[in-house]
Amino acid sequence: MTQPQAVIETIEMLGGLATLNPINQHVFEITDCQWGTKTPFASIRRIVRHTNGIYRIKPGLYALESHRQELEENGILVQNEHNQDSEIVKTFNHAYYQGLLLEMGKMRHLDTFVPDQDKHKHFLNQAELGDLRTIQELPEYSFPQLVKRSSTIDVIWFNDRHMPHSFFEVEHSTDIQNSLLKFNDLQDFAARMVIVADEKRHQEFIYKMGYAAFSKLAEDKRVAFLSYESLGKQYEQEFEKQKFEFVI
Repeated sequence: MTQPQAVIETIEMLGGLATLNPINQHVFEITDCQWGTKTPFASIRRIVRHTNGIYRIKPGLYALESHRQELEENGILVQNEHNQDSEIVKTFNHAYYQGLLLEMGKMRHLDTFVPDQDKHKHFLNQAELGDLRTIQELPEYSFPQLVKRSSTIDVIWFNDRHMPHSFFEVEHSTDIQNSLLKFNDLQDFAARMVIVADEKRHQEFIYKMGYAAFSKLAEDKRVAFLSYESLGKQYEQEFEKQKFEFVI
């Protein structure tokens, strides 16, 4: 069996679509395929991007053409100018990037939390987001009003002392200003604050950060912008990093 055939068979076994993480985990279970390379993960990345019969749905997410119609009927479709503002795309985008962040946090040995209002949303055709988070209750890490203020943030990573490590807000079409207001109220915590959105919204982020209300956030460079594309690439590389003996 060739390497592309092994990857296709693995994606088929995973339900017709998958991120690189489960592909990397399961493709080597196919014993009649020989890889013969010191960089098999790089080969897998190349295969999913350049093999006929495999297409990209989102950054970091790939599917089989043979499953395209079924996936689209279930709301998992490639975003374009005609459907980008549809509710089905908004819902899928939000849950997908929340799922990537939850998985990345877990791989980095951090506790992860997603709001109860999102816990029943599905990450791809797999588990609910509530099953992916590692803690089911928001830690009482500060004054009740501040903990409550953070309770609707899309994804939070916590360190081993149950203090916030990173706050992430996924913004597909809603007003970035609303997320910045949350971050403004939480700025006294030594936690990273990140807006996750399409690169097309980067200038909007810069503009909103220029408001006088957020001058302290801007001056201290407390809030970062992370594009969907960059998040997808970092997610793809995260699994590989876990295989290294030492990560700098």
